[in-house]
Amino acid sequence: MFQTTVARPVSFTGVGLHSGRDVQIKFQPAPVDSGIMFFAHTSSGVRRIHPEPGAVTATALATTLSDGKASVSTVEHVLAALNGLQVDNVQVHVLGGEVPIMDGSAAQVVRMIRDAGVRAQHMERRVARIRRPLSVAGEGKAIHARPHHGFYVDYTIDRQRLALEITPESFPRIANARTFGFLQEVEYLHSKGLALGGSLGNAVVLDEDGVVNPEGLRCPDEFVRHKILDFVGDMAMFGMRSRCIAPAITTTTCFCVTFRLRLRIISTSCAKARWRQRKTKLWACLPWPCLHSVYLVFLQHKKPGRGYFPPRPGFILMAARKRETCGTAGRRL
Repeated sequence: MFQTTVARPVSFTGVGLHSGRDVQIKFQPAPVDSGIMFFAHTSSGVRRIHPEPGAVTATALATTLSDGKASVSTVEHVLAALNGLQVDNVQVHVLGGEVPIMDGSAAQVVRMIRDAGVRAQHMERRVARIRRPLSVAGEGKAIHARPHHGFYVDYTIDRQRLALEITPESFPRIANARTFGFLQEVEYLHSKGLALGGSLGNAVVLDEDGVVNPEGLRCPDEFVRHKILDFVGDMAMFGMRSRCIAPAITTTTCFCVTFRLRLRIISTSCAKARWRQRKTKLWACLPWPCLHSVYLVFLQHKKPGRGYFPPRPGFILMAARKRETCGTAGRRL
């Protein structure tokens, strides 16, 4: 399979969840191996922010990415749509500091990508495959992953469960599932001047009697569908397509599996992942001591007459050679 990008630029303007003001997002084609890159347009210029675990600075109301000088909020549904529709390389320009909340789902992002079109590029796609079963559990939540020739998610939340092979054809099944929360939480946030763009038009709101929205749910299992949507977005921060079965279980009705827990499975997956490009092999190990600290260890195989796989930008590396194997250890970012 070849890498893909959007065929032409496309943009959308809507209300921001945090500010309540109009903000804009724009997709532009990107070259091969550039990945998903956010461009934060600020008064002092444009900052590039790569969506990776170390760039996450907040997850309370929405996922926020930052490079220390600029930030972009509410990126989770954009990442989910790009990952679900298998768009490998794209420039995401954000004006206003956050992505429009739209209707609280990824449906509008899917429409944007389809309007722009997706075209294949000349470089083969890199795929990370889990090679043995992995489990992470804590605080009543758990994620279990095992090898699979694709990306299959089996998610359980309270009494709702959905299993789905994530492909461009199946992703629309979860794309229109909206985010949800409790009425008292929304009222509290508004009283503090937060989530000013939040409303019944972009979220499913619950009180002690059930769903507050007059139209009700879009489907009986909309809650678990949105959980899978968020999970697919988190997995986009892995930097390449994932092949695994990832059952996720949580016993809390209206709270998602914590971001740190989900990124730990990504990090552990990377330890067992096998990266292939131009017949060069790379193994990566990502222990996860805390949310904003990432340790990187690379074990890279070199055959005579062939070069090493280049590390991704942003890694601070110390190299040491021993025979024909290069061991590279990364300091804390």
